[in-house]
Amino acid sequence: MESILKFRSKFTLLGIVVIGALLLAACGGGDGVNDSNQPSGDLAQDFSIVVYQGEDVLGASNLSLNQMLALGKPVVLNFWAGLCPPCRAEMPDLQRVHDRFSDRILLFGLDVGPFVLLGTQEDGKELLDELEITYPAGTTEDANVVQAYEIRGMPSTFFIKPNGEIQKKWTGLLNESKLVELVEDLIAVS
Repeated sequence: MESILKFRSKFTLLGIVVIGALLLAACGGGDGVNDSNQPSGDLAQDFSIVVYQGEDVLGASNLSLNQMLALGKPVVLNFWAGLCPPCRAEMPDLQRVHDRFSDRILLFGLDVGPFVLLGTQEDGKELLDELEITYPAGTTEDANVVQAYEIRGMPSTFFIKPNGEIQKKWTGLLNESKLVELVEDLIAVS
């Protein structure tokens, strides 16, 4: 019996370590990076979106990324999750950038928490409410989006020209000053 308890204890500890490592990787702990593995000029893959908030800006409660791009503005597409601490920390800076540039860009927060095991759709909606985030946000029912966009850490942000061309990808936390720099670069080339 004692050997069974030791085995269960070691197995439980191993499980905790593995889960912790996965969460750290999923949340992209540390500084963000300009991903060089995402060549500039690639086209953003289309996918369907279920809108949590921002229908007035987007014109629909269900749309696709291509329909969002057809609105004619560059898109800042931020992948986040309701239970991701760096995502939570980044959202107020995203809100300030949205407030400053909403006439020139479309900032959209895509909740992928259910696909990366970092929260449910309800967790995502609760986080938006708690932080008083007003920029358009929602989710997708297409789990392949995480793979298609090669999301390797949370949050991840894509800077997309109105023609669908990805100008830049950033994995990890972005602060307001870096966001402003990247948004101004996106506006300049769009």
